[in-house]
Amino acid sequence: MPVFIASLNSGSNGNCYYIGNEREAVLVDAGISCRETEKRMARLGLSMQKVKAIFISHEHFDHIRGLAVLAKKYRLPVYVTDGTVHHCGAVPKELCYTLKSYLPVQIGSLEVTAFPKHHDAVEPHSFMITNGDTRIGVFTDIGAPCEHLIRHFAQCHAVFLEANYDEDMLEQGRYPIYLKRRIRGGKGHLSNKQALEMFINHKPDYMSHVLLAHLSKDNNDPVKAQQLFAQHAGDTHISVASRYEESVVYSINPAQVAEAEANSLNQITGQFQFVLS
Repeated sequence: MPVFIASLNSGSNGNCYYIGNEREAVLVDAGISCRETEKRMARLGLSMQKVKAIFISHEHFDHIRGLAVLAKKYRLPVYVTDGTVHHCGAVPKELCYTLKSYLPVQIGSLEVTAFPKHHDAVEPHSFMITNGDTRIGVFTDIGAPCEHLIRHFAQCHAVFLEANYDEDMLEQGRYPIYLKRRIRGGKGHLSNKQALEMFINHKPDYMSHVLLAHLSKDNNDPVKAQQLFAQHAGDTHISVASRYEESVVYSINPAQVAEAEANSLNQITGQFQFVLS
């Protein structure tokens, strides 16, 4: 069963990511309005009826703007940490479910696991969504790579990976000093360079798609970011998740995934046998 992924919006003006199979789906964050979420999903041919839950990474407004209306209209369970739920506004209590680090949540055939990240929020979390043997990561709003992030990134077949700013553009840009320090201070956002180092050093051979996410409007260039990663991409498809519109829907095919993993294992085994001989 293939896994379908799409960015409905990605940036400081709103974040919302779709991950699903043929029967059910989840949204990670709900940072655009309910109406805009519906419109963008409809344009992509995605059904809100398949969405069975919303997972919230943290309480910043660009991640929860449309949450209350969306949850109430479709009676969707919202998975959110105890520390974050108090900042989520008018979401009915009966729709809120406690999200805990490393405690998987089963949504039909999808298993969603949250884990901590570095960000200046109450209890920020990243997510890995598993469908059978296929693993999708949602890794945005991260101040610095940590062991949690590295371990999960290295297991994923496709990821939404933050590449928020170009270091030179941020340094030379118009932002005040305090904001520049916040962005690059270890609990803000990942730079292109940090994200690229993650990609080069920890990408598994079978990773088929990377959607560069949460790019800054003022301190990054989508073309520059994509070209930077493309130089090291190999067979991995690189795209940029827009802050203005939805992405296309990408299909992560488990059969292709299994074949790529087998090829990777055969290469490692062959290298090992060569060393022994």
